[in-house]
Amino acid sequence: MKPIRTERLILRNWQERDRDLFHRINSDDQVMEFFGMRRSRAESDELFDRLATGVERDGFGFAAAEIATSGECIGFVGLLRTDLEPFIAKGTLEIGWRLAPEFWGKGYVTEAADAWLAYAFEVIGDDQVVSFAVWNNNRSTAVMRRLGMQAVPSRDFDHPRVPDTHPALRRHVFYRLSQAEWQQKKAAN
Repeated sequence: MKPIRTERLILRNWQERDRDLFHRINSDDQVMEFFGMRRSRAESDELFDRLATGVERDGFGFAAAEIATSGECIGFVGLLRTDLEPFIAKGTLEIGWRLAPEFWGKGYVTEAADAWLAYAFEVIGDDQVVSFAVWNNNRSTAVMRRLGMQAVPSRDFDHPRVPDTHPALRRHVFYRLSQAEWQQKKAAN
């Protein structure tokens, strides 16, 4: 992928030097609070390789977010094609993120996600981008609202990949942003 530069970040493909941070964010209890599992190093490495290959192949994905001035990887923000039928049509663009806790509350996710929305609508040309989270994941849903995404309660769903051992994590809220809504927001700023 061609790196995307924002005011403070570089959004780029994964590099070997990012593996430790990637494992940390996928096994950290605070980061993974709304996920029913923590990834082992082997599981994290497998996902890392899969995401890096996808970013290379497609030109986008859940890509590394790096602080431009320091070169420090802080986590990921990006776009991915969903596969959650019948709840979300296969191939729908999802926007998602995961940062190490020390980088929370600094506006990095919103900044990076704004750049990815521009990419989704201007480069890829999709007509909508969606996002979803556990119903009480207030940090993530607050980002969705800051991005201009709209809650669609009729599309909320019980995530089919959440194990029965974690029923409190099953219910997910659904948000979407159309290209037209994004263009209106962009024109207003």
